[in-house]
Amino acid sequence: MAIPPEFLKPYRLPPLKKYSQSFLTDEQILHAIVAAGCLRQDDVVLEIGPGQGIMTRLLADRVARLTAVEIDQRLIPLLRDIFASRENVEIIHGDILSYNFSSFPLERRIKVMGNIPYSITSEILFFLLAFRHRIHMAVLLMQQEVAERLTAQPGTKAYGIPTVLLGMYAQVEKLFAVANHSFHPVPAVQSSVVRLTFYDHPACELDDEAFFRTLVRAAFAQRRKTLLNNLKSFPKISLPSERIRGILDQVGIDGSRRAETLTITEFAKLSNVLMQKKQLHFQGSTA
Repeated sequence: MAIPPEFLKPYRLPPLKKYSQSFLTDEQILHAIVAAGCLRQDDVVLEIGPGQGIMTRLLADRVARLTAVEIDQRLIPLLRDIFASRENVEIIHGDILSYNFSSFPLERRIKVMGNIPYSITSEILFFLLAFRHRIHMAVLLMQQEVAERLTAQPGTKAYGIPTVLLGMYAQVEKLFAVANHSFHPVPAVQSSVVRLTFYDHPACELDDEAFFRTLVRAAFAQRRKTLLNNLKSFPKISLPSERIRGILDQVGIDGSRRAETLTITEFAKLSNVLMQKKQLHFQGSTA
């Protein structure tokens, strides 16, 4: 069911292509997204891109505090007018990628909701990942192709860096699809709602989380290359090829495999052993 046109008319502005604006107008989908957040009255929520404030209204009725970050200056006066009487709603003009999460209290992890700009979906996902210790859950509407990458299985073309890095730090669920006719204007792609529930600790034990993330990116640097060949040109290791081959054998990984065939657990094991050998190598070099 679409939002009644008479509700949107006073605030209707032409969507801007530079912000990848495409407003969700299906009321049933909006309610389903809000329900996916499993919201409680004491929750603190950050909404990315409130647009005309349709989902913002639903969220404001359900939570203790709602901060909505909107990059489009044209919409700020309208949003502040709509929510002027709501003490639990704060409208901020700004870029979500520059948002300072320190404004939220440390004692309570927040929830993030939003119909995110498709042109910067990956940037937003990795930005939220960087602040995972401050976030309990994120429910995001994104293009279906990205949703499929996040939930892909090893050995498939969609499996890659986002799959491994998000999967290490969060339970990733593709909840339901959203047809393109549910938006205005109608986008050229189909969409899906994804829920990320961030773990208190990584899914696998990691000796060095920064090294793990760098290793994953290096392993996928050239997807057609074997894992061994990608690691040989990985400057963070600085180990001879035979040493790398021996380490792969030690963790039970065939060096002729490609990165997309490795599970998250295998990446974690490889990262830990490589980190240990790298440290021993440098100690031996300076002794």
